[in-house]
Amino acid sequence: MPRFFIDAPLAAGMPVELPDNVVRHVQVLRLQVDDAITLFNGQGGEYRAGLLEIGKKRATAQIVEHVPVEAEAPYHVTLAQGIAGGDKMDWLIEKAVELGVAAIQPIAAERSVTRLDGERAVKRVAHWQAIVEAACEQCGRNRVPAVLPILSLNEWLRGAATDCHWRVLLSPRADVGFDSLPMHAPQDRGALLFGPEGGLTDNEEMAARKAGFTGIRLGRRVLRTETAGIAVLAALAARWGGW
Repeated sequence: MPRFFIDAPLAAGMPVELPDNVVRHVQVLRLQVDDAITLFNGQGGEYRAGLLEIGKKRATAQIVEHVPVEAEAPYHVTLAQGIAGGDKMDWLIEKAVELGVAAIQPIAAERSVTRLDGERAVKRVAHWQAIVEAACEQCGRNRVPAVLPILSLNEWLRGAATDCHWRVLLSPRADVGFDSLPMHAPQDRGALLFGPEGGLTDNEEMAARKAGFTGIRLGRRVLRTETAGIAVLAALAARWGGW
């Protein structure tokens, strides 16, 4: 059944005017009046609905019922990712959502190839948020992770990172490996910090460690930034019951 995210209040029994992006999707899928669809707004659960009307530029649906189903991991982790260049960041965010990440913090690291500020930064965050929403539609999540505003590492360490009670830094220079992480999922919020291409600088790693981050390494091989985050999230899902 096609799933669509709608950033609006939803309730059983109400008619819904579908937003333009969903209308285009409905038309691409060649859906017809009375076809069943699923809607969700990120507030929990999903809504079974049927298409009432489909026009060239608009479509409406009738919500039938709310289904209190969730597909969230039993732990809360923020992915703090040094901004990667090209389309790597898009791919990484999409896969991180599929693997259960709760929030994404883009980090403007010293070695980030892509530099974003001002209006460009705002537009890129909006682009990433759209990728998150599409990934939730595809993978069945009804809670939509937030892509937070771009920050430098020091800005994040002084602010939002302090809300994370467990903090892990991925570094090939770390003294301990993945097995040092607890066997059971922590109940508190946590963060995984990854550098961009080229990794974090010595000063950035030092700042993270001073902020309470524990460094771990992933075996003998050095993984690319777009591989490391996905590998760790998948490993945590296996270790902590995310599957």
